[in-house]
Amino acid sequence: MPRLPPFLFWLTHAPREPTPIIDADRHILLVLGGQPPNDLEWDTAVAEKAADGMQAAAIEIYTEPKWRRKASLAEDAPRRGSHAAKHVGAAMGGGQRYPQNLAHGVRNLAVFAGLFGLKALQRIAGWTNLLFMVFAPNLHEYYRATYAALCDWDRSQQRKKHITRNFAERFSVFTTATFNFGPVTVTLPHIDFGNLAWGWCAITALGNFDPDRGGHLVLWDLKLIIRFPPGSTILLPSAILRHSNLTIGPNETRFSFTQFTPAGIFRWVYNGFRTDKDINAAKATTPAEHEQRKRDRASRRQEGLKMYRKWDGPVQ
Repeated sequence: MPRLPPFLFWLTHAPREPTPIIDADRHILLVLGGQPPNDLEWDTAVAEKAADGMQAAAIEIYTEPKWRRKASLAEDAPRRGSHAAKHVGAAMGGGQRYPQNLAHGVRNLAVFAGLFGLKALQRIAGWTNLLFMVFAPNLHEYYRATYAALCDWDRSQQRKKHITRNFAERFSVFTTATFNFGPVTVTLPHIDFGNLAWGWCAITALGNFDPDRGGHLVLWDLKLIIRFPPGSTILLPSAILRHSNLTIGPNETRFSFTQFTPAGIFRWVYNGFRTDKDINAAKATTPAEHEQRKRDRASRRQEGLKMYRKWDGPVQ
């Protein structure tokens, strides 16, 4: 585990008190979402059921022994960690000509369909969606409208396979999800540079571990360590904040479920369903349009910042 930087602040993530973290200009930078305040059965009916579902799925996918030695320490190692993980949903990048669902075998697709069909996971997605709408309504709408435009375009194309949502739109506006199957999900310090720079990623911690002794979220640039109990959700700009989590105890398990939308999908929709390469190579693209695109890129960060809600409540 990397050595922690000095002067870290420890935050207690109260499970039933959604708490915004604001910057110097009172923008809501991230949200400690916790759990629905009035749902007293969340731990048993949702968190435990979702963890059980992920464990059963991992056994089915990797056919044991302990997820095939953490999936041969392969899929996300060494950048994020040596735990077993699978990414599911729409993606754009790596030479793709257009956005499409990540490829999986028929057997794994059936396992993922079972996971997304779990009522417990749908309730987690629904709670995450509500947090997103409340604490960043403009950013949430940007995600919703982009995904809707992508799906409308995709349905108009003549091809055998089309983009399918992980959840119904009422549950989630994110195109993509990652199941970090663990069984000991301890991530290394990293940024998710493939995500939208000002966008949010939703992380839900699951498993059987003592949150007072381990599993904390570390935000290295903010010098924060945040208690992160099973069944709770945090939304953060994972493309700009370096993050990791602390180790857990022996014989404990930790999974996590993350939702996000790759930056390449936003770029594709913004470009009118074309890649930058297609636009730059097109003879129909005029010099004036090229210059306008340069100006748009230069101002995009400020336009993104405008999507952050400013906190009007008391600062604790």
